[in-house]
Amino acid sequence: MRINNKYLIEALVFTSYVLFAMAWVGGAASMAQIMASLNIESLAAASFISGAVTIAKIVGTFVAAWVAIKLGVKYAFFLSSVLIVIGIFTPYAANYEWLLISRFLMGLGGAFMIVYFNPIVMRWFEVSERPIINGLNAVAFNVGTAIILWFMPTINVVTGSWQNSLILFSIASIVVALAWLLVEFTPENSDRTNSNIALDNYSYIDGLKDKFNWAYGLTYSGLLAFYICLFTFYPKAGISQSKWVIGFGIIGTLAGIVYSKKISARLPVIRWSGVVIVLTIAGLSFSQSTLVQTISAMILGFFIFFPITALVSIPHELPNMTGQRVTVVFSLFYSISYLVSTFILWWFGNLVDSNNGSYTQAFTLITILSSSFFIGSFFLPETGNKNINTRMKPCEE
Repeated sequence: MRINNKYLIEALVFTSYVLFAMAWVGGAASMAQIMASLNIESLAAASFISGAVTIAKIVGTFVAAWVAIKLGVKYAFFLSSVLIVIGIFTPYAANYEWLLISRFLMGLGGAFMIVYFNPIVMRWFEVSERPIINGLNAVAFNVGTAIILWFMPTINVVTGSWQNSLILFSIASIVVALAWLLVEFTPENSDRTNSNIALDNYSYIDGLKDKFNWAYGLTYSGLLAFYICLFTFYPKAGISQSKWVIGFGIIGTLAGIVYSKKISARLPVIRWSGVVIVLTIAGLSFSQSTLVQTISAMILGFFIFFPITALVSIPHELPNMTGQRVTVVFSLFYSISYLVSTFILWWFGNLVDSNNGSYTQAFTLITILSSSFFIGSFFLPETGNKNINTRMKPCEE
């Protein structure tokens, strides 16, 4: 049996990343049990358990293009799936070091995978379809997160324990990874796919010299830092509305897909969503009213993800975009944003520890830094005002 239907291929890609999100966030949701079992008391130290995945994403996203060149997109994606499966060892970790290793390798797989979305989308989908597929891939992590935040207690009851739940997620990832091996990358198609990766001259050095890549990564970094803190630390601060952020994020992404198909301009939706994001993060973090926090969480979730389709579409719409360039661009985008957010994550936890458990300074920090989304929009190019077919070079050329 061979899989060559592009929609089934997208289903495998989407499901793979949903399962990664469930494994990662499932580990974060079980942080109290993990800390207790390993006698970890410092919040800053605990942050590195979740942060191990983030650190892996810095490394993984940076080298992902090189791995794709060596293995080809099909087997590079399979490697990312195998690394994600290594998360199965998290419940068995006997000490802090082994726990970090298992989380790091799982995060490395997630890092590779998120970069490979882009050459896969360019290989299988027409230019007019890419905003929709990019939007779906962008919401995959949110779907996995929502499943955990809403249903993890129920899943634990069904499986018998949080350890069994994490093992179940990894087994499901194994099944999807094996199904991916059935995807038909024929020699002709594989050559076409990888020709853009192997023959284009846009290198990592070129990418690091490109001001766009720095502006692009830094724009997302503050918002990404908040998102990580949201499901890692906010519940510990007694703010339980994070699940509403995730739930309305799914609605926001779907709305963003429709919006981006109808409205070609990319920067306005990013910019003004950035304003709403800062205001609602402040409402969620500092309000003493449960009602205000809940409403803020709902609005925040919608506007975090509403502009994401527009954001991830920008590189695809740059002039003369090719397979290697889009892979390098997203490699640097994620490695830069995760590098900055990892530091912010540590800083956040350290502020809480140094203030005897008070979150006031940490919440102030994350609210201010989330404004990077608004500020960064003034440094990004507007790619939506021209005919899309004149801006992009299809992967098959």
